[in-house]
Amino acid sequence: MDSPYKADILKGKVALLTGGGSGIGFEIAKQFGNHGASIAIMGRRQQVLDSAVSVLQSLGIQAVGFVGDVRKKDDANRTVESTFQHFGRLDILVNGAAGNFLVSSEDLSPNGFKTVMDIDSVGTFTMCHEALKYLKKDGLGKKSSEGGGIILNISATLHYTASWYQIHVSAAKAAVDAITRNLALEWATDYDIKVNGIAPGPIGNTTGMSNLVPKQIDIGAMDLIMPLFKLGEKWDIAMAALYLASNAGKYVNGTTLVVDGGLWLSRPRYLPKDVVKQFSTGLPNSKL
Repeated sequence: MDSPYKADILKGKVALLTGGGSGIGFEIAKQFGNHGASIAIMGRRQQVLDSAVSVLQSLGIQAVGFVGDVRKKDDANRTVESTFQHFGRLDILVNGAAGNFLVSSEDLSPNGFKTVMDIDSVGTFTMCHEALKYLKKDGLGKKSSEGGGIILNISATLHYTASWYQIHVSAAKAAVDAITRNLALEWATDYDIKVNGIAPGPIGNTTGMSNLVPKQIDIGAMDLIMPLFKLGEKWDIAMAALYLASNAGKYVNGTTLVVDGGLWLSRPRYLPKDVVKQFSTGLPNSKL
């Protein structure tokens, strides 16, 4: 699918993405690269990183991969420092590393709960904390005339209401949204850094989707419960990220952009429209 953006909107920028070796993160990395950015991706599996970097480079994108765990401060610091040493600057941080699995609350161990919290929320803050000195205005890699950098945190909509069998992820993503808002308040004021989030809905052809939907359920049938009658695509999330990372979103700060086709707003239709019309026509006349 063609991009609606000019091919050079991120020209000269350097983006570091956690969880950028596969799925949504990789699509964001690819689209950022296709629009002029140099790419660094961080992940825990060397083979996945090598494969992702190879694909990006085959597309003419400057890309490098660093093995690391976002839960570990030393890994976060080393990756940020290595990105700066390799490219000479850092402009965009995308926190996409996440953990998820279906489990009922009574079967979820405290350690399992903590693991997801550590990856999603603690990992997000750790990466932001370590990247600050390079993202801020007048930082080591940024000229004062350029302003500060961009942080994008990948969230979800699970915690907007409640979600079956995902109490750990709901709690973690609620924390991610709080991190987004608080850093947007503090770091925009102090360092001219814009901090925003993206909350994807169900996205087809992702590992997360296949892991979270039991094999007994036909993924194709899920289209019927979507307000737009279709699952989202990784491209949709990447285009939202491009908007927030480019000058198109220069006045957006502290928000989490929901990209789910309206799913989180929806509820099963309990009455067909023709039945509702019957009720409506039967109401007594009123001046209201």
